[in-house]
Amino acid sequence: MTTFTELPLSSALQRKLAAAQFINLTPIQEGAIPPALEGQDVIGTAQTGTGKTLAFLIPVIEMLGREPADKNKTVALVLLPTRELAMQVHEQYERLRTKSMHKAALVIGGVSEQTQIRSLRSGAGLVIATPGRLQDLLTRKFANLQHVKILVLDEADRMLDMGFLPAIRRIISILPQQRQTLCFSATLEASVAGLVYDYMRDPVRVALGSVLKPAESVQLNAYEVRPGQKMDVLRHLLYEEKGQTLIFTRTKRGTERLAKELVRDGFNAAMIHGDRSQSQRNAALNGFQEGRYQVLVATDIASRGLHVDDVAHVINYDVPKIAEDFIHRVGRTGRAGFEGRASTLIAGAEVLELRSIERTLKLRIKRMEIDSTTEQPKRFVQNTLASRTLTALPGEVFV
Repeated sequence: MTTFTELPLSSALQRKLAAAQFINLTPIQEGAIPPALEGQDVIGTAQTGTGKTLAFLIPVIEMLGREPADKNKTVALVLLPTRELAMQVHEQYERLRTKSMHKAALVIGGVSEQTQIRSLRSGAGLVIATPGRLQDLLTRKFANLQHVKILVLDEADRMLDMGFLPAIRRIISILPQQRQTLCFSATLEASVAGLVYDYMRDPVRVALGSVLKPAESVQLNAYEVRPGQKMDVLRHLLYEEKGQTLIFTRTKRGTERLAKELVRDGFNAAMIHGDRSQSQRNAALNGFQEGRYQVLVATDIASRGLHVDDVAHVINYDVPKIAEDFIHRVGRTGRAGFEGRASTLIAGAEVLELRSIERTLKLRIKRMEIDSTTEQPKRFVQNTLASRTLTALPGEVFV
């Protein structure tokens, strides 16, 4: 089974998929969609950019298509860690649903809640939400989730990293015990495994290769620089890059400072971080997606799930705190069949931090340097170690 036409889907959804030019299944879709259509619980682990959104949206849409359109109940719930991810899932759902199908309520923070409350009170068939805002509206009795038949936890590890576990448990406690649960995560660490064991029934696990390994389409480089030299190296990399560049920093303040300095240097740059208003975040992301900004500076809020297929270069201006964040950052490039480049700038103690990431991921990143005479980077280290492999679990399917 390699194409969507081979799946047992309704003719209406098949037409929508064809119109959206979704033809070939990705491996995670091929492994996760069939058991999900049969009503089984599924835990899917895969690298970012592998098509997980459709892997859960298609079973959700098929289930909603069987529900009476005038039924005043919420029967499907999708939880995601960030507003941007929730908005993108909502947009994808709107592309694929027919006019007779349930509308979706988008429940996220950072925007007015009145429209969201009206959607919930009217009994939207599908709720797409971030846990914090949804928990707040549930506490105030603006939402009714007692009829949910299918729950999706997308980017589960990221939601737990962001401290959403209490909200998730509060939300799940309200749902019917007899339901289908689909959980998608980049990693299956102890905290995520706890959710699986507590809330899922004999899930089929679909693991796409190693989730602790960058995609082979991404060229990994690291530049060891003196403290205070990062900005000069960053300018060099941006001047030589003709495509779009996504730059990651650790802090909101660092994002602000770096983006403003790049604008002063003449770069067409925008920024995203958690303190920006939703309209500001939308404007920055849309401008970057449409090519109006060459550079987007962001915290890790942009490291997962954002669909920008033509990012040529990812630059870690600050080394990420953990190896999984490194994987998700560099996963923003080398997508949709294209080659990508990911560069990490390291100074002082960051040299040891990057070595720790390399040990965790079992790889060696090429060290680069800027030649002061030619102002061109040259490679002087290249060594790749064996990648980490996954151990099969009972009921697990590797694709």
